[in-house]
Amino acid sequence: ISYSLETLFPQDGKDVFRIDSKSGEIRLRNNLDFEDVRLYRLQVDATDQGNPPLSGHCKVVLEV
Repeated sequence: ISYSLETLFPQDGKDVFRIDSKSGEIRLRNNLDFEDVRLYRLQVDATDQGNPPLSGHCKVVLEV
C-alpha cells in the first residue's frame, strides 16, 4: 500500500506535514503555532498495487 497526503485546510499548510509513503506515518516538517493556525484538515489517500489498483482515503483533523 502506498500513502499520500493532501492538505485540505489551510491551503498554504503543505510544508507543515509529511507522510511516509510506505508506513503512512505522518510527521511534522515545521513547528506548529496555534496563534498562526489552530486547525489543520488533511486527507490521507491509500492505494494498493493490485490490478486494477484500489484506493481509499480518510480525513485527519488536527487541532493545535
